[in-house]
Amino acid sequence: MGKLDKIDDTAVRATPHIFWHGSQVAPEARWRQAGQRAATIWLTGLSGAGKSTLASALEDKLVQAGHPAYVLDGDNLRHHLNRDLGFSPADRQENIRRSAEVARMMNDAGLMVICAFISPLRQDREMARQIIGADNFLETHISTSADVCEARDPKGLYKKARAGLIPEFTGVSAPYEPPLAPALSLDTGMLSLEQSCDRLFQQLARRFV
Repeated sequence: MGKLDKIDDTAVRATPHIFWHGSQVAPEARWRQAGQRAATIWLTGLSGAGKSTLASALEDKLVQAGHPAYVLDGDNLRHHLNRDLGFSPADRQENIRRSAEVARMMNDAGLMVICAFISPLRQDREMARQIIGADNFLETHISTSADVCEARDPKGLYKKARAGLIPEFTGVSAPYEPPLAPALSLDTGMLSLEQSCDRLFQQLARRFV
């Protein structure tokens, strides 16, 4: 895939009867009400790395500390909002675009959003950063090794991919591009869930809450 283009709203601009209706309430006002500066924590890593488990634990820790938060999980969204998408590069990109738009709106509403997506390509994660806004985007690499992820294989996906039953499976028949400069890197093969969650919570506390 080529170099990431700027987000294109040509289709909207070409339709003369669609207009943007702004809100009278600024995001900052909602953030003050929520007692936090809202942000998106974008967890990226291989299948089986521990993204969804960590996202759920962090959501609980934030809520217990009085910070409104919500998880956007890749598999969950493919049951509903993104159920029409497959796993081709184009569909993966659209999956990330839609999900990032949802995260942006939830940030505007004052919520901490924890996104758990394989999101294997750097250009797609950069697109998410542009949609959400760089100041509100915390890219976190769940850097658990491929060997550990495949040994876990909690959903049996690696076994199916090795048997040729799942085409374009990240880490087997499709590439994964790790972040070059993530805000945080966590190896759940070396760190416990509690340790990983604490490190991520501390990173958020320093920057947003």
